[in-house]
Amino acid sequence: MQYNTQREKLAMPEYGRAVQDMIRHAMSIPDREERQHCARTIVDVMANMQPSLREQPDYRQKLWDHLAYISNYELDVDYPYPLTRLDEDSTKPEPLTYPSKRIRNRHYGSLLERLLAHLATMPEGDDQRMLLQYVADHMKQSLYDWNRDVMDDEKILSDIARYTDGRIMVDPADFTFRNVIQGNNQGGGKKKKKKK
Repeated sequence: MQYNTQREKLAMPEYGRAVQDMIRHAMSIPDREERQHCARTIVDVMANMQPSLREQPDYRQKLWDHLAYISNYELDVDYPYPLTRLDEDSTKPEPLTYPSKRIRNRHYGSLLERLLAHLATMPEGDDQRMLLQYVADHMKQSLYDWNRDVMDDEKILSDIARYTDGRIMVDPADFTFRNVIQGNNQGGGKKKKKKK
């Protein structure tokens, strides 16, 4: 038995080994006219395998470019389009830097930390109260989605005080949470059906 790891590496895995084998066969055909007909047939097969390419402009040219690339530019046929060498065009992008900012509580996230920092600098008034209500409700929802066992209104209000360095202190008796959805099934578990 031969494993794929022992076989020749696929130039373009999206077309599979069958297309690569067809191209190798086309390269072995001595008659140029027959080889040309074989290449056109292979391009049609490739078009059927990748229907999403049809939505792109000049998709037939891309297919012929892919055919040439898979053959390592050794397939001697008359290409209907000027070839674009894929190995020259594909330059690796620079790797993205991962944000290294430390988040105090991952379940709240860094955006909520920024909102709380902004909330601490706002003057007292309706805007601050509205933002506080929104932030507190969002914190409760995040805590509910993350871990329902530790969801506590007093904990959320103490977290707000901690994040704002004590500038925003909320009495639990004077604050009501709103807009917290407690019916969604974030855990991915399936609900059990009742037996009749």
